[in-house]
Amino acid sequence: MEQDPKELSTIEVKRGLEILKNIGIVDIVLSGGDPLLRDDAKEIIDYSTDRFITTVYDNGSMAVKKIEALRNVDFVAISIDSLNEAKNDYIKDVPGAWKRAIDTVEVLKKEKINVCVTPTISQLNLYEIADITKYFTEKGVPVWYCLYSYDQNNDANQLFRIGKPNDKLVIKDKKGMVKLCDSLINMRKKNNKILITDKLLKALRSLFSEEKRVWNCQALKNFLVVDHLGRIGGCHNQNFVGTVFDLPKMWNSKKFSSLRETYNSCSQCSYLCYIAYSLHGSPYGNLLIVKDHWKNANMFLSYT
Repeated sequence: MEQDPKELSTIEVKRGLEILKNIGIVDIVLSGGDPLLRDDAKEIIDYSTDRFITTVYDNGSMAVKKIEALRNVDFVAISIDSLNEAKNDYIKDVPGAWKRAIDTVEVLKKEKINVCVTPTISQLNLYEIADITKYFTEKGVPVWYCLYSYDQNNDANQLFRIGKPNDKLVIKDKKGMVKLCDSLINMRKKNNKILITDKLLKALRSLFSEEKRVWNCQALKNFLVVDHLGRIGGCHNQNFVGTVFDLPKMWNSKKFSSLRETYNSCSQCSYLCYIAYSLHGSPYGNLLIVKDHWKNANMFLSYT
């Protein structure tokens, strides 16, 4: 995979990170694609970890090769969707994905780099999420979760696109999903390596049991998305609304206030990360998730 020649330079990324810090951002998630493909990955990640709680997503293909770039991150998140190798590779549609991911988790743990596993909950693995959770947390590896979803609009101007429709992955057993939420709530009582809050699990339970959204989207308020060109949006589903370099003059503008109201009434997605940030967007709310897990959790204390 080649880098986009138009993507932000190292200096521009650092400048953007400073702007994000100055408007009060405390938590950065570096994902892609794969941010580790950049030649300057270590420099950027080190710069981020000095200023934010920083998580780096990787599919297991690059983390070991760029291990020195990951020494100081709060977590490296590795996606594993099944304990069964063949099933995992089928879901990922990438032969060898399971072995690479498992090997990566073991190497990072041995190197004392904070690593967690992030299964994406779908119909194909719904009934083994509890087993995946137990397997990895018993090995001292924290687990947090994604929820299978895909972009449902067809707006060519949205920031970027995630996923594609796959009827086999769509969660059809809603009672099974409710049961999983209850199981994880019970497991969390004795397992502090399950990195999802009761509040979030209860919100998911309401979504699947009653088709009720007990949250309002807080895009462009509690979270925002920045792409590789520096364009920003409340979330990736929306049209970009400027660049990261515009934020100082736009963050408190009437335009952004109006956009926040629009996003607040949006109900088109169920991306777990957006739900989490909508429910836990304040520094205190985030602290409920990260305390006792992230090495930089004490950074929140300076914001409260």
